[in-house]
Amino acid sequence: MKILLVDDEKLQLMRLERIAKELLKDDELVSFMNPLEALEAAKTQSFDIAFLDIQMPVVNGIVLAKTLKAANPKVNIIFVTAFDSFGLDAMKMHASGYISKPVTAEKIKAELAGLRFPVEMPPTKRIKVKCFGNFDVLCDGQPLKFSYSKSKEVFAYLVDRAGAAISLAELNAVLWEEDHSSYLRNLIVDIQNTLKSVGATDVFYKRHNECYIDPEKIDCDAYEYKRDNPDAIRMYTGEYMSQYPWAVFVQI
Repeated sequence: MKILLVDDEKLQLMRLERIAKELLKDDELVSFMNPLEALEAAKTQSFDIAFLDIQMPVVNGIVLAKTLKAANPKVNIIFVTAFDSFGLDAMKMHASGYISKPVTAEKIKAELAGLRFPVEMPPTKRIKVKCFGNFDVLCDGQPLKFSYSKSKEVFAYLVDRAGAAISLAELNAVLWEEDHSSYLRNLIVDIQNTLKSVGATDVFYKRHNECYIDPEKIDCDAYEYKRDNPDAIRMYTGEYMSQYPWAVFVQI
């Protein structure tokens, strides 16, 4: 993530920087004491989150927030101020959050946990799997197109099992009440062909009467959540593979 910090008071900015660095070790921080410099940066750079002091000379935080919103409507604005009277203005801006000074790690954590626009994790692998909300599979940023919608559900179940080998009998029992073993084999072939078409055959494996995926070959929000990745934690809103009935019983 790219995060903007703006406060015209040096000590306050230093405090905000120190806490942000502790909580957001892997993210890029850009800070300004001069709101005019921040305004220029906002015109040319895209930020995911902006911590803005409201009461500043010449250009206050509300004006700066409007410029940021114009450049990126989904930027998360978090106002930081000692003056509660600005709260109404902050709400009118549809801000993600509002922190009263003095800034503390606990206050920042609370705002990061409830961002208005959760920040997408940058992909590190070609195959990206989204489990939060509706399940989806992407390759190089484009949705992967299976020939059968049920193939995608089979793949979803294997993602949920995170690399554990699943027997075809178990898959059949999860997806249907009756025996559909012949159809299931067609779905597995569809998965193989779909992944082969994008050069990702190393993601899925079939042997004898069982199959599995290699979790190290995909980016997955649910896997990152279990690794305590802060970005993944912020993205999770309580829904997991919501289009599949069996996923309702999964504990994240």
